Amino acid sequence: MKPEKQRAKNRRHRRLWARETSPFPIFGEGVLWFSIVCVLSSLGTASDTKPKTAHAVPASPEQTPIAFNASRAMQYVKEIVGFGPRPVGGVNHKKVEDYILSHLKGIDVERDDFEVTATEGRFPVHNIIAKFPGTKDGIIVIASHYDTNWPLKDVNYVGANDGASSSALLLEIANQLRGKKRDGYSVWLLWDDGEESMRLPWYDPESLYGVRHLAQKWQDDGTLKKIKAFILEDMIGDADLNIEHDTNSTSWLEDLIYQAATNLGYQSHFFGREMAVTDDHEPFLKHGVPAADLIDFNYGYNDVFWHTTQDTIDKLSPKSLAIVGTVTLETVRLVDQR
Repeated sequence: MKPEKQRAKNRRHRRLWARETSPFPIFGEGVLWFSIVCVLSSLGTASDTKPKTAHAVPASPEQTPIAFNASRAMQYVKEIVGFGPRPVGGVNHKKVEDYILSHLKGIDVERDDFEVTATEGRFPVHNIIAKFPGTKDGIIVIASHYDTNWPLKDVNYVGANDGASSSALLLEIANQLRGKKRDGYSVWLLWDDGEESMRLPWYDPESLYGVRHLAQKWQDDGTLKKIKAFILEDMIGDADLNIEHDTNSTSWLEDLIYQAATNLGYQSHFFGREMAVTDDHEPFLKHGVPAADLIDFNYGYNDVFWHTTQDTIDKLSPKSLAIVGTVTLETVRLVDQR
């Protein structure tokens, strides 16, 4: 993702709530809080500023995914991180690619393999697409990049949150979708490659290789017009989970994501901050595909862990993976019914 846009944090709208011990006697305190509640009820609460759907679809116990295995997802993260740095063209990158494919046996998998020429030389890029058919005519794409930065290839930068967490999340979503035809749109899981910039600071012409190539390929072969929604996962394992409200994303899809989070009781982890993000969803947005970015770009104080050797497993939580995973699948359900 592009640092210049990520650093636009002064544009975020933060809401900080502090609780202090009340100086009022117990009776007076109760009356005071009752009065505050009445006033807030008449004026609306802070959540009124969050995105809303015009036709909210309530959660269904039969349809809402409840079997998301957070422990297994976290194990996937650990195993991906265990390969070490995985820049494009490297031995570890190939190991992670093979690892992902090994978990997709028995599933319809499409490969999008090509090469790019960057400042540092010629590199292979490998997109992996796992397809789960549905009964409706259309496709929902859920994506994550799995590479780490080429400029950080010589340090022990393992990208536990930035790339591994979301790639592992997709593997667990594949477990949820495997072996049954969906009563809704087809779902395609995309592990896109060559996302990270080949230079630091971020350099647009040498980044987002995988998604730019695939968006154009799908534009040329007619696939793009079938995509109903493109949902990107990025940096979603942070133990202190706060998903940004991305102003670059499609508004109605952001609304559905917040509705999904609300249906599942996870709304406090979503859209407390607002910013514009350039990320893997950008090429699809430019082609007119509805797209949204699920990203928590507040990774340590002032992003101190981002793109450093401090991006390690100990900063992540299985609970965060479960929250984003279930909200993603609930969002898919809402798109199905839209």
